[in-house]
Parts: sequence; C-alpha cells; structure tokens
Amino acid sequence: MRDRFDGIEVFVEAVEAGGFKRAADRLSLTPSAVGKAIARLEERLGVRLFQRTTRTQCLTEDGQQYYERCLRAIEELRTGESLLETGRREVVGKLRVSLPVLFGRYCVAPILRSYARQHPKLELELSFNDRQVDMIADGFDLAVRNGALGNGTSLRARRLIGQRKALCASPAYLAERGQPHSLADLRDHDMLVYWRNDYALPWRLPDVSGDLVDVPVSSRLRFDDLEAITDAAVEGMGLAWQPHWLISDHIRAGRLVELWVDRPSAMIEAYAVWPAAQHLPLRSRLAIDALASELPKRFGQEAV
Repeated sequence: MRDRFDGIEVFVEAVEAGGFKRAADRLSLTPSAVGKAIARLEERLGVRLFQRTTRTQCLTEDGQQYYERCLRAIEELRTGESLLETGRREVVGKLRVSLPVLFGRYCVAPILRSYARQHPKLELELSFNDRQVDMIADGFDLAVRNGALGNGTSLRARRLIGQRKALCASPAYLAERGQPHSLADLRDHDMLVYWRNDYALPWRLPDVSGDLVDVPVSSRLRFDDLEAITDAAVEGMGLAWQPHWLISDHIRAGRLVELWVDRPSAMIEAYAVWPAAQHLPLRSRLAIDALASELPKRFGQEAV
C-alpha cells in the first residue's frame, strides 16, 4: 500500500514550487532525486505528468488531473489533522510566517513572539521581506500584507488593521520652504519618495474638496526603505508621506510636524493571508485571532 503513495509528496511539491530544483530545495533533496521520484511515479501510473524542457517542467493534461486529485486527498488529510488538533486544543508543529520588514518587525512580531511563548510546542519561523511572496511556492502558512490583495482565488484573507498615513516635514524644512496648503503647492517642494522596482508609489492625499486622490510623485530623493525616508525628513531634506505609527515618536519629540491634520487621511489596510483551505490548522487559526485582537489595541482601535 505504501508504494502507491511513493512520489506523491514530491510530485505535489514540484507543481507548487514551480520546478524540480525549487522542490528539491524545499524537500532537502537533490534535483536528480526529485526527477527520479517523478519518473518512478510516471512509470507506475503509465502516464506522463510533466512536459520537460531544458529549463522548465510543465504539467501535461494528465498531470493536471492527477494534481487536482492529489490536492483533494491532501486536503482531506489536512482536515483530519486539523480536527484532531482542535480536539486536543494544543498548538503544535511549525508555523512559517511572511511579514513586511518594518510593520512586521515593530507591530506584528511582538504579538507572534508572545504567542510563541504561550505555546512552547510551536515552532515559529518569521521571514521579513517587503516583496509579495508566493505563499504556496515559498512554503508559507501565513502572511501579513499591506494594501490591496487583488482578485486571486488561491488565498484567503482577514482584515487586521488600518494604518493611517501622514504628511510630515521637519520644523527646519518648513521654516525655510514654507508649508504646502494644496496639492499644487507640492510642486514647489522636495519630496522624499518611496521607490521600488523603478517605480515611485503615488501619495494618496486630499484635494480641495477633501476627496483622497492618488498624486504622482517625482523627486531626486528616492528610497526603498521607510526608515531611511523618516531619517531624511528629520534631517530637513523634504516632505514625507509615512505611516503615522512610524513617525509618531518624532512628532511627539518635535522633530517632525504632521501637516494637514484636519483633512482626511489615507488608510493602508493590513491583512492576514493564508492559502485557501477548508480547515485551518489550530496553530494558524489562533495566530490570526491573536493578531486580529492585539494589533488594533496597539493602534488605539477596536478589533474587527
């Protein structure tokens, strides 16, 4: 009976990882071992599961059908494990979480560290990266993401918190350059721009009617790190549009001045995201509950 299941885990991993080499890395095998396991599975089934080229491996029609059946079987196993775990009410196993660098470090990680202290049998792995990871291919159980999630159907999400954005500058900069009163005034100011992938993210600011609009920004001062932008703003190098939680200490200390405080502010939504599944493992479900409960407290908001 065991022989009938040999190679299935490797096959599913190869599909979800997007290739034999990445599957080998995740399974701690060599690419050759992955290839041989797939070949043995194909021989036993009597079908070709992958179309192979020198660079890629793509599923055949038979491979796609077999993969979908394997997923159903694996989902049933995961459901069984989840029900057993729920019955024990004990958090065990590994939880791999992807987090944005700054929001993850300062706002999310303290909550997850506390969660890990409460459950000594939990293995917690935190990965900090501002790129949007492929959760399935990269093997993450949970992620926290800022901003819109798109229309993908392979993920599920739960809103955690809204982060208010604020326009700010140092007192010295405002004394020298004056304070902008409208979107048009921004053209006369130095703007400290968040820059990623050769693209400057627009600022979402209120127009004269109070409606929030996306304002294209350009500047000679570009950064791919929010803390570096804050440092430059404190040094008087220009205007910055930052998460309020990141600059609040500087505002209280008088190093930065928040502008347009009487106008509407943009909110950046943060979500807990996980691969779509009928039943979440208890360790994931309770981690999401902890984030949904504790993050709003840190922002002075009510839990959603």
